[in-house]
Amino acid sequence: MTTASIIGGSGYGGGELLRLLLSHPHIEVKQATSRSHLGEYVYQVHPNLRKQTQLKFSDPATLEPVDVLFLAQPHGQAQHHIEQYAKLGSKIIDLAADFRLRDPAFYEQWYGEKHAAPEWLARFVYGLPELHRAELANANYVSGVGCNATASNLALLPLVKADLLDKSFPVFIEVKVGSSESGAEGNAGSHHAERANVIRTFSAFGHRHTAEVMQEMCVEQVSLTMTAVDLVRGVLATAHAKVKPGVATKDLWKAYRAVANENPFVRIVKEQRGIYRVPEPKILAGTNYADLGFELDEDSGHIVSICAIDNLMKGAAGSAVQCMNLMLGWAETTGLEFTGLHPI
Repeated sequence: MTTASIIGGSGYGGGELLRLLLSHPHIEVKQATSRSHLGEYVYQVHPNLRKQTQLKFSDPATLEPVDVLFLAQPHGQAQHHIEQYAKLGSKIIDLAADFRLRDPAFYEQWYGEKHAAPEWLARFVYGLPELHRAELANANYVSGVGCNATASNLALLPLVKADLLDKSFPVFIEVKVGSSESGAEGNAGSHHAERANVIRTFSAFGHRHTAEVMQEMCVEQVSLTMTAVDLVRGVLATAHAKVKPGVATKDLWKAYRAVANENPFVRIVKEQRGIYRVPEPKILAGTNYADLGFELDEDSGHIVSICAIDNLMKGAAGSAVQCMNLMLGWAETTGLEFTGLHPI
């Protein structure tokens, strides 16, 4: 069995990693750390794991070397300890934003401070298999993916890959997000009384995940607008863009089908009837799937491309485990093949 540990196991991302790794056929979870829940059983914090494990949260200072080390800490912590972590894990997968951007100047521009370990940025592969499958197969260090960036990147991927996107026009992406994106510690706006029954735009533009879309899709004119909705899990990215002159709906079908055929967790949702005619996060809760859909106005070239994901799965822990599978030479779907629930 391949050994794995999680630094920061008490948050939502850490809990989702535990859920996936405890049932993974090739993984033995050695440790999960938490200073605030030190000595507690992990199922006391993640009650869905009852009768799945007797593991207790340990002190980060007691970590032992493992084959794969997952970092599920808040942003900004891993970069200060990466040298130490590299001695503990033969392979490292970081769920936070510390190593997502390759250019230190770009990082400083979007995060407002200098990176503490800029020499490490180039050593990390961006952890979205749909974009970097080949590089992940040989990687030792993999960055996390922003959940909003994941949905946005996948919404644009068929257009960019098939060279159908007219990059002379700006891309506007409306991103609707569930409350779990705020993390387990939460904030003033995530309390139930303030969060329930809302449709609240909290970032009209300038969200940090925009940088990942610019980097990975090679588009300069892109803007993300972030809106909180009354969901726990889920991201829905609705991208408005222009296709090149002459592009027709049949060209888009070819492009979207190509991406879906190449990627086991990407599905096309474009139905003519029924309730679920377009991608919707609700039916993806707990899964690693990404559902893509599109509509094109052939007269104007205006395309609406839609992607739905579970922010804790495809937008975080699910992609991390998918990356681990690729890094270790296993089928990338291992431990991730379950579907969502309906109804829920």
